Amino acid sequence: MQPTPQPDLAPITRHLRAMFGSRLLIAAVHHLAVFEELSNGPLSIAELSQRIGLKNRPASVLFPALCAMDMLEVNETGALQVTELGRFLTQNQIPNLIGYVGLEKDDPGAVEMAVRLRNDGPLDTTGGISYVKEGDDPSPMDDADLSRMFTLGLAGRARALSPIVAEKLSKSEGHLLDVAGGTGFYTYEWLLLNPSATATILDRPAVLAVAEELLDAFAQSGRPGAETVKNRVTFQPGDMLTDDIPQTDILLAASLFHDWPTETCQLLADRFAAAIRPGGELWVHDAFLNDALDGPLAVTDYSAQLFWGTKGRCYSRREYRDWFAKAGLEPTDENLPTQMDYGLIWARKR
Repeated sequence: MQPTPQPDLAPITRHLRAMFGSRLLIAAVHHLAVFEELSNGPLSIAELSQRIGLKNRPASVLFPALCAMDMLEVNETGALQVTELGRFLTQNQIPNLIGYVGLEKDDPGAVEMAVRLRNDGPLDTTGGISYVKEGDDPSPMDDADLSRMFTLGLAGRARALSPIVAEKLSKSEGHLLDVAGGTGFYTYEWLLLNPSATATILDRPAVLAVAEELLDAFAQSGRPGAETVKNRVTFQPGDMLTDDIPQTDILLAASLFHDWPTETCQLLADRFAAAIRPGGELWVHDAFLNDALDGPLAVTDYSAQLFWGTKGRCYSRREYRDWFAKAGLEPTDENLPTQMDYGLIWARKR
């Protein structure tokens, strides 16, 4: 009997992330006056951003979200304009729902979202930004308790997605490098399907301590071949932004780029490309915006969540492929869906 396929768990994560999209809408209507600025006609993204005081990253979070909600749209000249639905959030439209949305304008989350949009992040960053390293300061992920809590919090998502991802990655007898590999589940599942291959997981030491525990349990799970995985994994502590990255045949970056601003993403693409042997591959597993930066809604909500807690946001496949090409890789045009609104793209090194 064939095992029952796992249901896509996207409805759970969509409901969770919708909270951040709601905060964007409330902030746009009552704290940034986006719709009033557009009520007299279209504006370029640059002009609208300048009028409401947004830098590139918050603009690249807010405007795609409002487009995905069908409140704004990009016209044939590339300018933003209010949609027929969005007009009901302007004073010129009678009736409108400005007052109804305003019932939530003092919600602490909406108020803080407006602050973060204007400031391109929280006002106080003395404790770092979420779990992302800040400058030369120690990484929050070097705190054993915090690292353990966060890594185990992500374990369920990784455990659900990793068999699907492993099945779609290239088969190989070579080496896989899982950068910022977290729980290690993507590596363990891939090694299970590639019994002659080896792998390295690169991450902070405190994260790797948790990954080693999870590997012990994986090896003892009773799944055919699982006991061999343990001897084929190397745990390498390090900082992907500054430390040497080991040479590899396949490099996996799962839910990684989205924590960082665009200039850091290009730096990472360059460093990853240098670590890949000729003929090797770079694989990215993430949630991707449309190339037109107008949705989908589930991903713009996720982008808002990432904006809230990291230095990054969700990016489009086109943005990734531009980084890959500038790093000297050859992007493919494959778009491979997985689950939970994620997918895979990849590039090769000649």
